[in-house]
Amino acid sequence: MLPPHRVVITAFPGVELLDVTGPAEVFSVATRVGGSSRPGYTVRIATADGGPVTTSSGLRLIADLTLDEALDQMDTLLVSGAVAVRDDGVEPILDDELTAWLRDAGPQTTRVGSICAGAHLLAAAGLLDGLTATTHWLTAPQLAAAHPRVTVDPDPIFIRAGRVWTCAGITAGMDMALAMVTEDHGPDLALATARMMVMYVKRPGGQSQFSVPLAVPAAAGDRIDDLRLWIGEHLADDLSAEALAARLHLSVRHFNRLFRRRTQTTPAAYVEAARLEAARRLLQESDRPLTEVAAASGLGSVESLHRSFRRRLGTTPAEYRRRFR
Repeated sequence: MLPPHRVVITAFPGVELLDVTGPAEVFSVATRVGGSSRPGYTVRIATADGGPVTTSSGLRLIADLTLDEALDQMDTLLVSGAVAVRDDGVEPILDDELTAWLRDAGPQTTRVGSICAGAHLLAAAGLLDGLTATTHWLTAPQLAAAHPRVTVDPDPIFIRAGRVWTCAGITAGMDMALAMVTEDHGPDLALATARMMVMYVKRPGGQSQFSVPLAVPAAAGDRIDDLRLWIGEHLADDLSAEALAARLHLSVRHFNRLFRRRTQTTPAAYVEAARLEAARRLLQESDRPLTEVAAASGLGSVESLHRSFRRRLGTTPAEYRRRFR
């Protein structure tokens, strides 16, 4: 029988605990569920000096290896992340020693992945250059700004670009680990693992990691925020820029400028995203025909529903329903 697949997960002071333990538990359960007939996985934690680290939650992780010791003892390398919460938002934490090590170790690894803000470490080490990647949606704009050679998509749960994997915030690391189990051993073992862990079976990478209203942090008393909430409750109404501007008693030009400054997108793009999210939810949670889904979500016709799905998701409503129900 083949030897176990060796997984090394890096950690450093302040790391998110679940970034490390979530994927580790997936591989551990997959090994136990697979039984003695499969090679399974070994999971080890590596830190710069091989010593314990205190996580963001205050709990301590005990390392198995130093980074240097891990170099020739891994088949899959997972890089966990951490963020610092500021008054004006969150900021990914970059560990210089780990970044320097990744520059050498990353290209030598059969498979490398990041969990949450760990993508910022991979990018700083040059491992995401020329690739499409994702991370926690809150830090995705910072990743794109700091690394213009990386194509950042803040929407998916995880993205695979050849041997390099990246995933969204924290718990998405478990979804990515399940996808790796699928790649290594097939869907049956991944499904059995998900059932054992009482997970959402398996969220494919294309599923969105956040809802449209949550994409822009709310501000008390903000007229645009109030309008966004109203939009979500009136998706079948006339939501043209002219109608929305009239609702706020603004000129269309001033409204467009104000909306873009607040949300970093246009009113038309925001409305389509909100309607598409409603359609996705209806497809996932109901058996309603496409004509009703199109009407209830505000997309109007089945033709418009298809166009929106193909343009934004690269799939059809029917295929989306088959994959995500």
